[in-house]
Amino acid sequence: MTHFEHRDLAQDDDRNRSGVSRIDRMGVTVSNLEAAQRFFTEALNFRMVGFEIREGEDFAALMGLDNARAQVAVIRLGDQSLELVQFAKPGRAYPEPRAANDPWFQHFAIAVSDMDQAFDQVSRSEQQPISLDGPQRLPPSTGDVAAYKFRDPDGHPLELSHAPKSHWAHQPHQPADQPMLGIDHSAVAVADLDASLKVYTEGLGLRLGSPSLNQGPEQARLDGLDDPVVDIATLTTPQSGPHLELLHYRRPKSAASPRPVSIDDIAATRLVMHTDDLDRTAERAMAAGATRVSRRIIKSASGRAVLLRDPDGHVLELIGPNH
Repeated sequence: MTHFEHRDLAQDDDRNRSGVSRIDRMGVTVSNLEAAQRFFTEALNFRMVGFEIREGEDFAALMGLDNARAQVAVIRLGDQSLELVQFAKPGRAYPEPRAANDPWFQHFAIAVSDMDQAFDQVSRSEQQPISLDGPQRLPPSTGDVAAYKFRDPDGHPLELSHAPKSHWAHQPHQPADQPMLGIDHSAVAVADLDASLKVYTEGLGLRLGSPSLNQGPEQARLDGLDDPVVDIATLTTPQSGPHLELLHYRRPKSAASPRPVSIDDIAATRLVMHTDDLDRTAERAMAAGATRVSRRIIKSASGRAVLLRDPDGHVLELIGPNH
């Protein structure tokens, strides 16, 4: 039986009670905090909400790095937060060459109210296009979605998404000069779809929605790839907020060799997820195929946390209450 087939709902409910309740935020490692803040605020309408220094034994244990120290800017778009993290001892730059089916590929998609306006705004920044010929309108089966993929100055992949039939169409009116609404989802490339689904559904308790198979000229232009065929598995959480998409490219296969991404590397984007039962959720995720990065679960005034990796090395930070 594949992971796309019917699941026992009682088991799903049990996983949700002890699993991830929501995607809380995302963390992006940057090479220059000031430049990254400028890009995300000017090109994408994020606003600055906080700044802190993270260091000490607990932070090093969480990151799995010796003497870890970082400056962190917390920025916000709509109801979603993003952490920009600059480590004092920087890791490696985003790998070259860069493609939408790389093993470490992870983007987050920004919902927009007006694609033409959003694209024009991003085009005036230091963005690096992934998509060919600008925004692409995907087939009606996607919900008449228009999308555009690009990279920030550090190489992180991003996406603009206009989905007129989604809940974003009913958001409160935005100022005319701010077409960006919020973070809709994060998407990660996976080599073995069943192995990844096992971690995210059986381990973390996320719910699998209807799968799709995307292909055709629009998908090729969107991804900047020749004749792609990609499975997209959509995963949601019990509470509202961004969802997760797993991207499994049947073709073309990535030309890049899988490589471990260190937590301080630019390509190490963190998906921060909240759970009410941190110990049990982490245990289930590791039993399903995740691996632990943190030397131990750490405690802080805001709660407990641990870092894991999924089967492809994407970084997952689980956070929960102090009990």
